[in-house]
Amino acid sequence: MKASSDIDLMVSLDRDAAVGLRAQLEHQLRESVRSGTLRHGAALPSTRALARELGVARGVVMEAYAQLAAEGYLVSSQGAPTRVAARAATHSTRALLDEPPAPRFDFRPGAPDVALFPRTAWATALRQALRDAPDARFSYSDPRGTPELRIALATYLGRVRGVAAEPATIMVTSGLTQGLVLTCRALAARGVRRVAVEEPGSADLRGPIATVGLEWVPIAVDEGGLDVGALDRADVGAVLVTPAHQYPTGVVLAPERRAALLAWAADRDAFVLEDDYDAEYRYDRQPVGALQGLDPERVAYMSSISKTVAPALRVGWLVAPPALAEAIEHEKLDDDRGTPVLTQLGLAVLLERGALDRHIRSSRLVYRRRRDTLIEALARDLPELRLHGAAAGLHLLVDLPPDVDEDALVAAAGARGVGLDGLAPHTARPHGPAVILGYGRIADPAIEPGVRALAAAVQAVTPG
Repeated sequence: MKASSDIDLMVSLDRDAAVGLRAQLEHQLRESVRSGTLRHGAALPSTRALARELGVARGVVMEAYAQLAAEGYLVSSQGAPTRVAARAATHSTRALLDEPPAPRFDFRPGAPDVALFPRTAWATALRQALRDAPDARFSYSDPRGTPELRIALATYLGRVRGVAAEPATIMVTSGLTQGLVLTCRALAARGVRRVAVEEPGSADLRGPIATVGLEWVPIAVDEGGLDVGALDRADVGAVLVTPAHQYPTGVVLAPERRAALLAWAADRDAFVLEDDYDAEYRYDRQPVGALQGLDPERVAYMSSISKTVAPALRVGWLVAPPALAEAIEHEKLDDDRGTPVLTQLGLAVLLERGALDRHIRSSRLVYRRRRDTLIEALARDLPELRLHGAAAGLHLLVDLPPDVDEDALVAAAGARGVGLDGLAPHTARPHGPAVILGYGRIADPAIEPGVRALAAAVQAVTPG
């Protein structure tokens, strides 16, 4: 409905809506100002005129105008029309909601398929958590996490990953990265100045180490995983590893190196930071157990639900060695006083009801099928490429022909709608050209045409 005025004011009120008429009017006028439809200084109809046009009581319009004036969107004065405030926001809220479109063929690694998010199970878990939670849970809580989730995690991690942890030793974090940062702060407080990282290794985790003020030292990874001999020659107080499924090479830390790594930590009075980011996804056999279960005194165990459920939930966990636990708890308290409680309670219900196990089992079937399809397509359309890694996780590392420029290929693939990562951002040393192909986000029907588009990009950048 239009209100007669010197401006074109579009307002439509729904009397059958659950939201009241005043709230509807406020919302529509507020969005008109934010989007720029109502510009700075524009005069609004009088409360009497707008009420008459909309068929509502004048008090509805007066209250809406008063609320928007209090928020700074409108200004009014005695005897003058109400106007849009000179400094009112005019950005488009739609622009904030319109995320950049994903590539047509989304082989970007590092994320699961969020379309698989178990919405029904999650909604059920949240309802149960809200119903059953004691009132005390909605006050300030233990920064280590709710007892419900820590109890559930102790059982789950012991059963699925062989982690040796009592509920009291588990800390709930806002994602794995927070657990790493808190641990690095505790290490720095003990006098540690250098932390070894895998080379190549996740670029996303090297930044947080440096932010804490620690120097990261690259240690080579080969087909057996981290080179523990090279680690022994480095002057470091801790090492960050992905032993169950190394990122990005995909190799598994060999048994003899697992033993050597723990012996190194004991001999050097050092610590192992275990990033167990996607160990639930092993497709050819049971995954190896966590290192932490072999030496809880020396290994800080970190993981999250970012790869198994959804990154948006921002829930991870940390099992710290006793020597670091108190310092890490203080760091967590200073950082954010604790991870959001309702999310913790919902996850506890998922774990207790077996819903997380069911979700992981069904997701594993999806990712295994996608991995098989991707490997078959690469063998058919790009047989010259070499694939690395165990049958696990959500990505493949693929070596390119030595005469192919990695950056040029990533750009050429992007121009053809193929999203992927090069290896270069994840390595600090010279390395042959390679790309990381994720199969977590891409839909099954897009894999084969995506590989054909990647093959065309490879051909376009290959010399001669």
